[in-house]
Amino acid sequence: MVIGWHRPTKIIIDKKAIIENVSNEIKRLPNDSELFAVVKANGYGHGAVETAKAAKIGGATGFCVALLDEAIELREAGIKEPILILSVVDSSYIELLIKYDLSITVATQEWLELASDYLKNMDEKVLLKVHIKVDTGMGRIGFLSKSATLQAIQTIKSEDHFIWEGLFTHFSTADESDDTYFQKQVQCFQEILDALEEKPRYIHVENSATALWHKQVTSNMIRFGIAMYGLNPSGDLLPSPYTLKSALTLVSKLIQIKELPVDSGIGYGKEYVTSGTEWIGTVPIGYADGWLRHMQGFEVLVDGEHCEIVGRICMDQCMIRLIKPVAVGTEVTLIGKNKKKEITMQMVAEQLGTIHYEVACTFSERIPREYR
Repeated sequence: MVIGWHRPTKIIIDKKAIIENVSNEIKRLPNDSELFAVVKANGYGHGAVETAKAAKIGGATGFCVALLDEAIELREAGIKEPILILSVVDSSYIELLIKYDLSITVATQEWLELASDYLKNMDEKVLLKVHIKVDTGMGRIGFLSKSATLQAIQTIKSEDHFIWEGLFTHFSTADESDDTYFQKQVQCFQEILDALEEKPRYIHVENSATALWHKQVTSNMIRFGIAMYGLNPSGDLLPSPYTLKSALTLVSKLIQIKELPVDSGIGYGKEYVTSGTEWIGTVPIGYADGWLRHMQGFEVLVDGEHCEIVGRICMDQCMIRLIKPVAVGTEVTLIGKNKKKEITMQMVAEQLGTIHYEVACTFSERIPREYR
């Protein structure tokens, strides 16, 4: 996709915020624990490579992604630290996993056996780093029972081309106030740990929510994702133990303003009609950029004032009702601070009836990312 460098709409990423969020979490870790920064989905929309570099400055010792291609992107950008792919990768891509020195999630016995056959048939002996995923109640990927997990571990240990690097699970309710189901998952994972004769280098169960609110779980590595970007995993449900600094600001500029008389229709479908003489400003961002049509009726900030989005949001533009006439080129803040007021990504998520994770990941690649 073409990046819109030649229009005023842009996402500004505060790398210092990422560094500080990572550093603050590392201060809370035991001395034998590590933090892997999760930079999947293009760093939750913030830019994978640059956020990875910032996280490394903050103290991250490794990275997590979802796709093989995301891992390759980091390697080709010069990232040398451990990289774990959290999802399943087809066994036919093992040569790429080896070439780029990547760690892979193993979720089924069938995959292990296919991988073993593939490795045995390679011209030279190679070692594949694997992390066993246990499904303790997420229902996504992973081994479903203690016996199946132990069988997989035994398979890995009996073959000389695997390195058993990690064992992990994922909690589905760690960001909720009721921890009943969370504790059930903890118990399930602990039963597997108790059955092990030896443990791998990494035991990791802590996503951002678990790291923030459940420090009692057994783990020596955390997968620090959404909180690294300064966003509370629970939305506004649970207070963070320290201040999370939001890293993303979304801004644009007015490209035209006009004074329209009463009964003027605005946008497709004429869903908004001026109730009197109104100043209308046009902002060059629309649903093709991830500023979705459901944002109609929301407010943005212009010169420290809330201005309502009026009419349907178009593919490339939207219109706002200005409090007063301002100059073309005046900055419009869609997410972030403008003078003494602020629009947060959580506020946008509530307008859309979703979570801020989705908001951050929805912003199109055609919006340039600027790093400061």
